[in-house]
Amino acid sequence: MDIRLRHTPLPLRIAAPIVAGLIFLLAWWLVTSFGSIPATLLPSPGTVVGRLGRELASGRLWAPIGVTITEAAAGCLLASVIALPTAYLIAHVRLAEATLAPYLAASQAIPAVALAPLLVIWVGYGMRPVVLLCSVMVFFPMVLSTVLGLRSIDREVLDAARVDGAAGAQMARWIEWPLALPATLTGVRNGFTLSITGAVVGELVMGGNGLGQRLAVQSQSSDTTGLFTTLIVLCVLAIAIYLGMTFIEWLVNPFASSPRWYRLTHPHHEK
Repeated sequence: MDIRLRHTPLPLRIAAPIVAGLIFLLAWWLVTSFGSIPATLLPSPGTVVGRLGRELASGRLWAPIGVTITEAAAGCLLASVIALPTAYLIAHVRLAEATLAPYLAASQAIPAVALAPLLVIWVGYGMRPVVLLCSVMVFFPMVLSTVLGLRSIDREVLDAARVDGAAGAQMARWIEWPLALPATLTGVRNGFTLSITGAVVGELVMGGNGLGQRLAVQSQSSDTTGLFTTLIVLCVLAIAIYLGMTFIEWLVNPFASSPRWYRLTHPHHEK
C-alpha cells in the first residue's frame, strides 16, 4: 500500500468515495432530467433506485448476491492457500523465481472468457469452475504483493532476529510474515475485489445462479434498468469489500509494520 494512503485518516478514506459517488449520481440525474436520452438507453437514478428497492424488498436479489460472494470468497481463499507459499518460495529461492516468474506473468495474458470453456470441460458446470476462474484471476496479484512485502523487510531487523536465535520456520512465523502482512493484505484486498469480477465473468460464460447470470438474462431481454440495478449491487459489493479489507489493514498496521513485533510477541529471545 502507498505510504501516503496508509497515513490518510480513516474517516477521510471512507467519506471521500461516498462524496464522489454522490457527485456521480447528481451528474447522472442532470443528464437524464433533460430528456434528451431515451430511458431505454439510460434510465434515471430514481427509476433504478426504485427498481433496486423493490427487488431487495421482495428478496429476489439476496440469493444471487450470496452466491456471487460465496464464489468470490472461495476463489480468493483457494488462491491465497497456493499464492502465499509460492510467494515465499519466490522471495527466498532464486531458482524458483527464475522458473516460475515467466509462467506467472504469462498466466495474466490468458483472457478469463477463453479459460472459462476449458474449466467447464475439466470440472463441469456449477460453482466449481467459477471458483477456479476467480482463483486464477487473483493468484498473480496476491503473489506479487506478498513477494514485494517479503523483500521489503528491513535487513537489520532480520539480522537482529538471527542474533537472537531466530531461524527457519521461527523466522518466518515471528518476523517475515508479520512484517509482510500489510503487503499481503493489500494483495488479498485487491484479489477479493477482483474475484467479484471473476465470479461475474464466470457466470456470464458458464452459467450459474449469481449476479452474473442475472446480467446475462437482463442483457438478452434488453432490460436496461435491471442491468443498472445489478451493476450498482456489484459496485456496492466491491466498495464494501475494499473498505472492509482497508479497515483490517489499518487495524493490523500499527503492530505488523513495527520493527518491535518480534520482541513483543517472542519475549524469551530478549537479551
